Amino acid sequence: MTGAFRIVGAGSLACFLLAGSVAVAQDVKLRPLRPVYIDSLGTAINAPEGVAYDGSSRLVVADTGNRRLVLFDVTEESVSASAEFRLSEVPAPVRVRFDSAGNILALDGKSHRVARVGADGTFKAYVEIKPASGQKAVFIKSFDVDDEDNLYLLDTAGARVVVVDKVGDLRRTVAFGPEIRFLSDLTVNSVGTIFAIDSTGRNVFVARKSFDVFAPLIESMREDLDFPTAITVDRAGFLYISDTGGNTIAVFGENGSFQGRHSNRGRTQGFLWQPAGLATDGNLLFVADRGNNRVQVFEIVR
Repeated sequence: MTGAFRIVGAGSLACFLLAGSVAVAQDVKLRPLRPVYIDSLGTAINAPEGVAYDGSSRLVVADTGNRRLVLFDVTEESVSASAEFRLSEVPAPVRVRFDSAGNILALDGKSHRVARVGADGTFKAYVEIKPASGQKAVFIKSFDVDDEDNLYLLDTAGARVVVVDKVGDLRRTVAFGPEIRFLSDLTVNSVGTIFAIDSTGRNVFVARKSFDVFAPLIESMREDLDFPTAITVDRAGFLYISDTGGNTIAVFGENGSFQGRHSNRGRTQGFLWQPAGLATDGNLLFVADRGNNRVQVFEIVR
């Protein structure tokens, strides 16, 4: 399927009026839209690791290779850069999320700490948790935030996920199960169920709200995944997984049912090269397309 697109306004980086090829799955289709390559000053994005979308009008990119955060305004027609933040406290941003107040949460890949950053780019504080029993340090690999601003921190040193509320009080701890080999990312749905992706084990693990240990979502996803590194969930319960090894996005139902693979390795629009972090509101899917130095945008069609 082909069509036309137009650029809206000076400095506009992308538009959502583009009709492209559609990758078909059983229940979900991803229609590629125009990628985002540069900021408002023409500086190219470099090896982005993370993205976050507030579901309304703001996108933030962890522009890892440029050691900065870049904010974009999202409309029905375009994605336009609005600001950049360079913080000494977050020299290597790799994962980002918004809280309910519009503040940014950013994981630094060097210190492995999550920083709270104001909407104006001001550093506020690090999120602090105590090491697990028998451990001297905390190593945050990834994180997510729910609708109540509870933080879900993937602490690989402690083989656990720690859940703290917005003031830092401990709410829950979920231990890794014996089948887990290496968790690289996690996501939480609207009812507090945690899904975590095992990159080397090529499987998704789940901990429902009352559980304190992760268990496999299904027996294995080895036939459908090569080397998955990031995961997100939408309001309908679909899981989207960045398969970095396969250069695709794999989609699963909340029960682990395989829904299809989308895109493939390539440089042109709609293709991916070492995809990393993901963000979705159920209508759009943003992919940190690391190897292509851009953010690839997809429309989710049901």
